[in-house]
Amino acid sequence: MTETAEEKRTRRLELARKAFKEFSAQCFWSWREDAEITEETIPLIIRGLRLHGGHKGYKVAAELCR
Repeated sequence: MTETAEEKRTRRLELARKAFKEFSAQCFWSWREDAEITEETIPLIIRGLRLHGGHKGYKVAAELCR
């Protein structure tokens, strides 16, 4: 069964929000703690994870790109 566009969007947003919290000290230290994570900020989350998230962050970034 394939994901609908809305399911994919929801999954990516949930994953991006979880990653933001998990990697906040390592990757997103300059962001406000209460930053709103939206579709528009996902590319910034991916970039931060790739640059500063180590192997685990890179894997999460790859999942966000799906």
